[in-house]
Amino acid sequence: MNAKTTSLLKGLLPRKTHYIFTTLNDHSDFNHTHFRYRAKNIILFLGDGMGVSTVSAARILRGQMEGGSGEEAMLAMDTFPFVALSKTYSVDKQVADSASTATAYHCGVKANSKTVGLNANAVAYECNTTFGNEVYSVLRRAKAQGKSVGIVTTTRVQHASPAAAYAHSASRSWYSDADLPPSARQQGCVDIATQLVTNVDIDVILGGGRVYMTPKGTPDPEYPTSNSRKGDRKDKRNLIDVWLKNKKSHYVWHRKEFDEINAKTTDRLMGLFEPKDMRFEVFRNSTRDPSIVEMTEKAIQILSKNPRGYFLFVEDEGRIDHGHHDGIAKLALTEAVMFDRAIQRAAELTREFDTLTVVTADHSHVFTFGGNTPRGNPIFGLAPKKAEDKLPFTSILYANGPGYVHINGTRGNITMYMQQAAVPLDAETHGGEDVAIYAKGPMAHLFHGVKEQNYVAHVMAYAACLEPYINCPPLPYNQTSTGIVKTPSSFLFGLLVSTAVDIQGFSPLWN
Repeated sequence: MNAKTTSLLKGLLPRKTHYIFTTLNDHSDFNHTHFRYRAKNIILFLGDGMGVSTVSAARILRGQMEGGSGEEAMLAMDTFPFVALSKTYSVDKQVADSASTATAYHCGVKANSKTVGLNANAVAYECNTTFGNEVYSVLRRAKAQGKSVGIVTTTRVQHASPAAAYAHSASRSWYSDADLPPSARQQGCVDIATQLVTNVDIDVILGGGRVYMTPKGTPDPEYPTSNSRKGDRKDKRNLIDVWLKNKKSHYVWHRKEFDEINAKTTDRLMGLFEPKDMRFEVFRNSTRDPSIVEMTEKAIQILSKNPRGYFLFVEDEGRIDHGHHDGIAKLALTEAVMFDRAIQRAAELTREFDTLTVVTADHSHVFTFGGNTPRGNPIFGLAPKKAEDKLPFTSILYANGPGYVHINGTRGNITMYMQQAAVPLDAETHGGEDVAIYAKGPMAHLFHGVKEQNYVAHVMAYAACLEPYINCPPLPYNQTSTGIVKTPSSFLFGLLVSTAVDIQGFSPLWN
């Protein structure tokens, strides 16, 4: 490595950051050597629908929940030393969905809307375009190199965001074989739930989605009299039993069972706590279902026993996203605050020098807040002045969604209050603007500037020396005598990534 490149690398070293009102973690334990070492572990936190405006509003909400005015509060993700922006468009959509974006950040390629784990040659809902167009995730590559892997989500584990980590499907909605159209069955396509237990040996699976795992008519253990919550598989397979065949595997569906799991003696854990998506945090029954914080903690405790390291995907899927779709900001922002607490708990359980932690979103929402509100204004409150029609309006607004009309002018249940929207739609839509990437740990400095969303997967793979990146930095404490790692410059890596995008997606190395 020549002197010029070395000088440029030194210019990437982070400086201690001082904040107004408070000084937070300056990452001194990392000693500014993030560019020298390989990541043993990777944790990817995905806030579904968590645009920058959602992060800002959640920060204020957290501060107000803690008794402050809100604006000066800091989220755990705010303390990460490296920040970038991610361009979220898909190959066919200016405003993307959660399936194509998941394929981007998991598998390193841009894809078509509605498809998961497939490159852009695959067409949504056309089964025969699946074969030969599969792309493989960082999770799968980590498992191939002997790492433990896990998925934590507050939605069904078969949902688009986690599904792209292990499945290849022309439709994000083919959750079970009951969802496959006859033509897809005839052509050999496999439902997402089956792929969950057959494609990759995932060590920890925590979320919802029981209904897609059991034979049609199987009573749900939590809601045994509910017909809508019974199993719906037509092939009569119990996929939970399939997954349990490996040694030291445990399955739980209730909080009590979850709490009794001993991480020291458990190698594999599947916890499915609801028939479909888990409940919003404001409605969660804490005696029945664990929180995203508790699921994250348990996953790390189990996965971290592997001396080769682990890859963990943690997502507050829906419940941020679904709250926004419903036009109910309290649901979305409460989820975002809880999601940030999971990030904080993970930071307490890991070491920055060997764990790359990335926090990002798949897309944003048409959500904003404003109205010249004074300092400390309740985040769910009204703007100080009335509109031209002499009526008050909420500080939080949606550009579209179900909040266009409030019938009878009556005050609704504050928990379910629907913010005002400019355009009437049954459900509020995604936003198309860039979303943030927050990073700390080995190779976190590669997250800077404005990047394509599929860049996220490449940085994670490079940081952990996963295929196709094999000429990588050493593990911590294995540096060369000069202290400089003799590997390709991060600038060359950035050049590779930035020039690999074409209309069909990312580099063919990821097929």
